[in-house]
Amino acid sequence: MKNILLDTNTYTSFLSGDQIIFDMLSSADRVYISIIVLGELYAGFKGGTKEIENKKRLNQFLNKPSVKILNATSETSEIFGRIKYELKIAGTPIPINDVWIAAHAFETGTLLVTYDKHFKKIPGLQCWDHIGE
Repeated sequence: MKNILLDTNTYTSFLSGDQIIFDMLSSADRVYISIIVLGELYAGFKGGTKEIENKKRLNQFLNKPSVKILNATSETSEIFGRIKYELKIAGTPIPINDVWIAAHAFETGTLLVTYDKHFKKIPGLQCWDHIGE
């Protein structure tokens, strides 16, 4: 049906029982997760009180056959450069990790599932309908 790329906040929302995210994951053919998102998750786990439990749950999620981790490639880097430049020229910068995540979405042609509205600043990026205004 569709391929999606999860942002950090939507993975976290899924763990918190967000039914919208659960339904999105259930209907996806392929779920991508960026290595950048994994870094953000691990950083969050370190700052929390349930690091071991969170890592275990993440590993279970990552081991699902429909889930694939995206590593950065030279193509990702080129797309990153284009997005970062376009945002700078437009005067609409976003957090640097989110530029990398957007680059992965473009590279894979996936729908980015996020609650961060600043992704709307990136022309042509496919974002789902539940981003806040």
